[in-house]
Amino acid sequence: MTKSKEDAVSPVIGVILMVAVTVILAAVIAAFVFGMGSNIGKTKVVAMTASRSADGTAIFVTYQGGQDHPSVASVGSTCSGGTQSANWNSPPNVGDSVSYTGLTAGTKYHVTANATFNDGTAQVILDTYV
Repeated sequence: MTKSKEDAVSPVIGVILMVAVTVILAAVIAAFVFGMGSNIGKTKVVAMTASRSADGTAIFVTYQGGQDHPSVASVGSTCSGGTQSANWNSPPNVGDSVSYTGLTAGTKYHVTANATFNDGTAQVILDTYV
């Protein structure tokens, strides 16, 4: 009669799993204790929209404001291939708009806009093709 040695496999796997669980738990606790996620900034809520003129030769970019409108110091926008008609007010008012002219009807243009806030942070608030 032959004896089976299969009993030795189960305790080894059990020890390996317990060590893995302990290492993962220690990493999660260390992340909370040392504040690894605390330097992530809050996204501010403001918006701009871009629309095309009826004949397609101009793009209008309009500041819509938003929840964080009072903290906006300035805004700026760009349009690939267009000429900006005016500068933005600093700080902007809800409804302020600039136009980009000299565009070809039927061609898509890349429009971007960013906002700078009173705390010195900046973020992209519009990135679209019109």
